[in-house]
Amino acid sequence: MDTKAFKRTLQHSENYNRKGFGHQAEVTTQLQSEYQSSLIQEIRDRNYSLQRGNVTIRLAEAFGFCWGVERAVAMAYETRQHFPTEQIWITNEIIHNPSVNQRMQEMEVKFIPIETGKKDFSVVETNDVVILPAFGASVQEMQILHDKGCKIVDTTCPWVSKVWNTVEKHKKIDYTSIIHGKYKHEETVATSSFAGKYLIVLNLKEAQYVADYILNGGNREEFLQKFAKACSAGFDPDRDLERVGIANQTTMLKGETEQIGKLFERTMMQKYNPTELNQHFQSFNTICDATQERQDAMLELVQHNLDLMVVIGGFNSSNTTQLQQIAIEKSIPSYHIDCVERIKPGNAIEHRQLNGELAIAKNWLPADKIVVGITSGASTPDKVVEDVIEKIFTLKA
Repeated sequence: MDTKAFKRTLQHSENYNRKGFGHQAEVTTQLQSEYQSSLIQEIRDRNYSLQRGNVTIRLAEAFGFCWGVERAVAMAYETRQHFPTEQIWITNEIIHNPSVNQRMQEMEVKFIPIETGKKDFSVVETNDVVILPAFGASVQEMQILHDKGCKIVDTTCPWVSKVWNTVEKHKKIDYTSIIHGKYKHEETVATSSFAGKYLIVLNLKEAQYVADYILNGGNREEFLQKFAKACSAGFDPDRDLERVGIANQTTMLKGETEQIGKLFERTMMQKYNPTELNQHFQSFNTICDATQERQDAMLELVQHNLDLMVVIGGFNSSNTTQLQQIAIEKSIPSYHIDCVERIKPGNAIEHRQLNGELAIAKNWLPADKIVVGITSGASTPDKVVEDVIEKIFTLKA
């Protein structure tokens, strides 16, 4: 499928909108009242630090709602305002935050149902309104909605669209896109749908396995079994790894994406010749600015003498998980929670571990004077962060 031509057709359709509907002023006021926080602004004004009693809160200097997320949520609110009586659907969570997605449901924005692991688009009728979330939708989903004659409101973050453009460039010159990401994540599913040949690697370890195969060959069946759910149809590692280009899920760890890019650059120079590198390797910077800023701010925050760290964000939020990983690598007691309700009576906290499992930690708040580091993922409203900070202050009072 010529995805570039399809995008052009879609974007020129009268049923397609990616700029909003002119209700920005009213929506901005509504978003401020629902999601912003005077306490968080106070902490910002105090050089990102606030002490009450025997608790000092240190806030990361970049955290919470990024521009792309704010834009997506605002467009969803505008859509409801512009279409007050129409049936509105959304192909996935607008962003990875439970309170925001709950608000969508309260506004009678319905999620496309999933039947036996697949989205059931049969519920959508012509002239229904369908929102594409911040991490985008696959080209196949867009085609279905376009063919149905739906009104499509596209809130896809421009940083995600930038990655799509990158893999389309790889496809045009017959390169395989090596995508650093999670093959099940909605953003990576969408990105791979715009690619030609692709292979998704989760981390540096998987990338090293692929690099070793490029240099030394290996067990083809083992390779295909290992990446069975993470490669394009008909992928052949002996044929499709001669020319590769790097792309990434925008919310992965910046440092790891860069390491993976450098690994494949070295691998292709070693396999072929430094003078022929450009015939076998392509690299574009597709790391999201907001993700990078939040990771850099977290790296700076963990240099301080913190007693513990609270990372706030949806449990299925990749960028929040990466922030948590930074704290764990620094051996700081760290708790990833998605809302204030995870803080339980009796000095206990329910939190998500890096392996994805929930655990209860008891006596998580020390009795003495403490310094608590706080950050939040790019889908987390300031109001949610405020609730957590106020709860900590209350428990320590």
